[in-house]
Amino acid sequence: MQLGFIGFGEAAFAISSGLKEQGFETIWAYDPVWDHPTYGALVQGRAAQAQVELMKTPEEVLQHANVVIVAVPADKALGVSEMLKPYLKPGDLYVDVSAASPKVKKAIWETIQDAGVLMVDAAMVGALLVDKHKVPILASGNGTDRFIELTAPLHMNITKVSETPGDASAIKLIRSIFMKGYAALGIELLDAAHTFNVEDLVISGIGDSLDGKSFEWSLNRMVTGTSIHAQRRIIELEGSIEMLQESNINSVMSEAIREKLKLVSSFNLKEKFQGVIPGHWLEVITAIQDADHEQQAVTLKS
Repeated sequence: MQLGFIGFGEAAFAISSGLKEQGFETIWAYDPVWDHPTYGALVQGRAAQAQVELMKTPEEVLQHANVVIVAVPADKALGVSEMLKPYLKPGDLYVDVSAASPKVKKAIWETIQDAGVLMVDAAMVGALLVDKHKVPILASGNGTDRFIELTAPLHMNITKVSETPGDASAIKLIRSIFMKGYAALGIELLDAAHTFNVEDLVISGIGDSLDGKSFEWSLNRMVTGTSIHAQRRIIELEGSIEMLQESNINSVMSEAIREKLKLVSSFNLKEKFQGVIPGHWLEVITAIQDADHEQQAVTLKS
């Protein structure tokens, strides 16, 4: 495997460093800001530290590499594929690790497939700076089996999702709804807890409710319970929002949760389930989707 990177930011640096520590030989890389007056020194320093050969053009990387890992910002991924297409060789493995949407990943494949390459939509779902090249990666696309085969001796942690580019990224972005939302909720919660000087009791109290339970169990309990008690929880949350606002604490997350609960309440799930908490979250999501479709149909008719 002849490996090259297009984009040499944190992701490429972490993966390269891990591979080099394991004895991987030459790695080539290109980054558009390699000679930038402000950022060039950072890119060049990372390349030197990771023992990566930094090229001045992307063409040079693709002349050497038969596996190219494209690690660019999500909003640049499609444009980069268009730029790289003339330099791709039949049989090359094109691995896009950007956080672009499934729609963009599919568009990338449509752009480069005529070049005779294989594509991997790779979604990194772990701590890069800790795990480096062993970071858990979800992969989809017709090049996934080949990617796993080539990287097996390097002990990379790759799980195949499907043959369809975009599927792996869909999983990552859906996970992000929780992971980023969890962090944002944590900030709002800790801001309030610290302001009222009750952080220890708040943290330990939530821990008592969640520690020792699986994520799936807790998620199921909260979602099924909310289907019946959405209105009551809106009223309680109103008190939380009022408290935050009176204390000049930003309440944007709590307000967003209130709006979501209002939407859930509008579907009358308590009546649908006859006041009995359903046993599984899927019953709730199916009921919400059915009710949402019905509301959209009524809106279209009117």
